[in-house]
Amino acid sequence: MMTREMCLAMDQNDSLAALREHFALPGDVIYLDGNSLGARPLSSAERAMQLVQQEWGEGLIRSWNTAGWRSLSQRLGDQLAGLIGAGRNEVVITDTTSINLFKVLAAALTVQARRDEQRRVIVSEASNFPTDLYIAEGLIGLLQQGYELRLVDSPEAVIAAIGSDTAVVMLTHVNYKTGHMHDMAAMTAQIHACGALAIWDLAHSAGAVPVDVHQAKADYAIGCTYKYLNGGPGSPAFVWVNPALCDEVSQPLSGWFGHASQFDMASSYMPQQGIARYLCGTQPIVSLAMIECGLDVFARTDMAALRKKSLALTNLFISIVEDRCAGHGLKLVTPRDPAQRGSHVSFEHAHGYEVIQALIARGVIGDYREPGIMRFGFTPLYTRFVDAWDAAQILGEILDSNAWAEPQYQVRHQVT
Repeated sequence: MMTREMCLAMDQNDSLAALREHFALPGDVIYLDGNSLGARPLSSAERAMQLVQQEWGEGLIRSWNTAGWRSLSQRLGDQLAGLIGAGRNEVVITDTTSINLFKVLAAALTVQARRDEQRRVIVSEASNFPTDLYIAEGLIGLLQQGYELRLVDSPEAVIAAIGSDTAVVMLTHVNYKTGHMHDMAAMTAQIHACGALAIWDLAHSAGAVPVDVHQAKADYAIGCTYKYLNGGPGSPAFVWVNPALCDEVSQPLSGWFGHASQFDMASSYMPQQGIARYLCGTQPIVSLAMIECGLDVFARTDMAALRKKSLALTNLFISIVEDRCAGHGLKLVTPRDPAQRGSHVSFEHAHGYEVIQALIARGVIGDYREPGIMRFGFTPLYTRFVDAWDAAQILGEILDSNAWAEPQYQVRHQVT
């Protein structure tokens, strides 16, 4: 039987424990929502002050050159690349995940139209993150060329849905609700065997689980930086394109930052070579700069060590919750098989929203997703084993007492 003292001992023996010191975390909070918004790196306040007061305040527009603002998207992309198995000059950090998906999906469909114009189907999962599906719907509406979005109800149904008419398979590596993780290499191989291209959303993978886009022979990958990468609320996203495909077509958002000769001010567009063509407009320098603070912490460890701790944390939490909260109608929807699990744990409960609100009131911050899904994110950089223990005990107390039924927890907030 696991005890709190045993969890404290695990923290004392944790080789990654010191990484927590690089983050600003309130002392009265157990933060289990890094899968939605990562904690603030301590260095970010100083970096923001430096940028605002010195680079912007004193350097003014000169800082595009003197402070390296113009190349910041590429430099940060190189820093992030190792976390997803990419090489130098293969990643840029820019725009949002949704915008980057629009770019790569449009590019992939263009590639396929040149190869086989009969391929007009985009395959994805109905449980994919909604914005990915909305972007696909929007692009289909713009193209108006008979494209179709074909959705399947389970990960196991993906391959059966791919046919000779399939252009692209668009998947999220780690499902945002259940935490189910695809075998990227095996799935990509099957997608390619069917003649389709693979787009991977790494929003719940980058910085949380080991990813190797080259080993998997992926075609395109996008993802955000504000979750496990701790870039800050709404921080710019990233995009990677397999070098074999990168220069084959231009992405449709042909803004001046992607131009081959930006300051020639030419009246027609000519894309840069390589991943820089996936840049679009002027970059948001303040929010871009914050991303480096989070990425710097990853240089102190490696993804193998982070994955080992992640699985230990999620295994522990599942075990404690199922023991402490037995009989309260909780249903684990996250895979028990570690090889199929990301870094968050989800339980379904008939009153999941209310329970999460009661937890937040007690200082345990998780989040809620319809229908009935309570999510708990475990970020190995700063989550402790005792956090898993304490959160499970507080969850049990709330369920034992029916505290979740109190009126204040029934109020629906805009963000759940």
